[in-house]
Amino acid sequence: MRFFDFPEIIEKDTEFVIFGVPWDYLTSIDRANSSIAPEMIRKASMDLALTTEFGMEIPSLKVTDLGDVKIQDENVEKNIENIQKFVVDILKQKQDVVPIMIGGDHFCTYPVVKSLGTSVDNNYKMGILIFDAHIDFYDEWDKGIYSHATVVHRIYDLEFTNKKSILIIGPRDIDIPELELARKEDIEYINAHVIDGLKASDLVDEITQFFKSNKIKNIYISIDIDVLDPSIAPATGYPCPGGLSYRKLWDVLRLLAKEMNIIGFDLVEVSPNLDLPSGITSTLAAKIIIELISFISISKKKKERKRT
Repeated sequence: MRFFDFPEIIEKDTEFVIFGVPWDYLTSIDRANSSIAPEMIRKASMDLALTTEFGMEIPSLKVTDLGDVKIQDENVEKNIENIQKFVVDILKQKQDVVPIMIGGDHFCTYPVVKSLGTSVDNNYKMGILIFDAHIDFYDEWDKGIYSHATVVHRIYDLEFTNKKSILIIGPRDIDIPELELARKEDIEYINAHVIDGLKASDLVDEITQFFKSNKIKNIYISIDIDVLDPSIAPATGYPCPGGLSYRKLWDVLRLLAKEMNIIGFDLVEVSPNLDLPSGITSTLAAKIIIELISFISISKKKKERKRT
């Protein structure tokens, strides 16, 4: 099964490439099962209508779904290698596509970001924008340095990132050790209670100012589903009250696509086994993915028209 039944081969006109990472070995909670999320989100997409909220016909979008990365559950190093190779192979086939990863737990973001950052020339500056109820900045957790609770720290440790290229949106559940680490390293984040009092346009102004002040125009977006309020996205390992609404996130992503060059994104931490019988969280995830694809597509077309 493919996302919205998109084709499975990269063509000359392909603009977006979807792939799944069915892996949650590095989650810190046993009851969650995000490894089945890629399959269930694809399944949920088949029950959605074939136009976006702006009326764009979804089959007209230039999207390919390459299926899932092969995973060996407990072989962490091998899985990191496989995910990186998968992304590199995508970019070798077509350098200008936008990779879209469906996780899996949040650690799956790390090898994707690493691959993107090392697959381009040294002058390429990439920002990482993370939507999350947590800052995931532990240095070690449970099984060691690799965990969904350490993913932002591992991204921060990459040679092409620093405190001026990472911004976290929506945290509201931060533990003392990671808070101390984040303060020590001066990691920037905008808390959920602050966002609640902002218009989407004001929040986007803050986001774009952060990146553009650091001369960053290209961003990778990682969306942990728990950034949303659990009243609308209950199927996640650590549901935390006080999250964003779908409409606020939708508005922010819409405006970001106008202001920034989004070079890739992911959506992680959906645990379909914890969902309501309706499967609302998987449906919500599918909706966010396709809407963001459409926003980026619209932005690309407008930029192309300006150049001509």
